[in-house]
Amino acid sequence: MAWHEWPLIVFTVLAQTSVGAFLVLATMMLTKQLSLAAEKRLHQAMFGLWAIMGVGFLASIMHLGSPLRAMNALNMLGSSWLSNEIATGSAFFALGGMFWLLSVLKLGSVAIRKAFMVGAMLVGVAFMYAMTMVYMIDTVPTWYTPLTPAAFMITMLISGTALAQLLLSVAKHDSTAANKLLPIMGLVGMFAVVMVVMLLSSHLASIETSVTTALAVVPEHTSLQLTRIVLTVAAMVLWLLPVVQRKKVTVLPMAMAFTMIVVAELIGRGMFYGMHLSAGM
Repeated sequence: MAWHEWPLIVFTVLAQTSVGAFLVLATMMLTKQLSLAAEKRLHQAMFGLWAIMGVGFLASIMHLGSPLRAMNALNMLGSSWLSNEIATGSAFFALGGMFWLLSVLKLGSVAIRKAFMVGAMLVGVAFMYAMTMVYMIDTVPTWYTPLTPAAFMITMLISGTALAQLLLSVAKHDSTAANKLLPIMGLVGMFAVVMVVMLLSSHLASIETSVTTALAVVPEHTSLQLTRIVLTVAAMVLWLLPVVQRKKVTVLPMAMAFTMIVVAELIGRGMFYGMHLSAGM
């Protein structure tokens, strides 16, 4: 586990969670899945989403050392994926935050708010793409694999959907579609986590250098991945139990499920940074 990289671990997981949740909730609002009263309550509940995104950005600044270094990182905008990541991430935060603020304060027209929301959705997708490309380095064989973007997308799917479900529960939503679709998306995310863990184990076993092997770099790989899977499955049981019982998903069990999912993804991301291995080393 690369706990020394905790700022990047926190930043990437929380940013992917926030973007995933925003895409789910924005899609619901665009397709009119909520009543006006429920949508107003959701706007207030979405403070939690921006708080999580804010924590993620604070962690990224701590990794850089100071806010001034973050500004310097923008010097290679367009030619550096790191610069593109910072720029698109900041734009997502700004556009999404403006949509949320205008909605909560009931300022601006519906068209203006919608423009900010759609803009944040588009920039959020670009943000996730740039973040993925930062780690697609051909000299790091443990990262240079389709499993890297797959893992990032899965975090968006399972953590983002769980956060969306939690915020909807806080807002006491009235969407029948959300009660049916979001748990299914979470279940798909759980199976995707298990599949990626299996494929990653096979991928790491095939990588050797003149000095070491990829699995030797992360000796606790099996136990940590097992812990991650157990946490994810337990979270999904909490999430799906009320669905099976044909009851509403309430805040407390969903908050517990969301917390377990985020912890599981933090463990997975810590292993991701821990398995950094340069070719030839």
